[in-house]
Amino acid sequence: MSTDIAGAPLRFDTKIAVLLREDLAPWQRLNVTSFLVSGLGTQIPEVIGEPYEDADGVGYLPMFRQPVLVFEATKETLTAAHGRVLARSLPRAVFTSDLFATGNDRDNRAAVRAVATADLDVVGLAVYGPRNGVDKVVKGARMHP
Repeated sequence: MSTDIAGAPLRFDTKIAVLLREDLAPWQRLNVTSFLVSGLGTQIPEVIGEPYEDADGVGYLPMFRQPVLVFEATKETLTAAHGRVLARSLPRAVFTSDLFATGNDRDNRAAVRAVATADLDVVGLAVYGPRNGVDKVVKGARMHP
């Protein structure tokens, strides 16, 4: 739980969650998480806070205004979560196993486009929305250790 400047607890009505397949290597988990959350900030401006500035006046880019919760799950749980996020029409980003073999954005998009929705080998999913909706999407997953 966060606090505002006055020290009062901040509660968010929304949630940002990343769901990773549990069999990913550590470098893959970090890479997938980075790619997934980048999509949310570009399409949902309300998730981004104000720019940062240190005491010397040096500016820094803004970041998410709320925590990002990272979960892990089996392939089956991730596949079910993918179906639930689509059924709820929540904003989402997807990372498939095919993207580990590509090296640029154009090839990434082509790799996803080449596979039918039901056949995507999803290894990561980011979702944003109302807390209860996101909780239902990640049902069965556990917090990343």
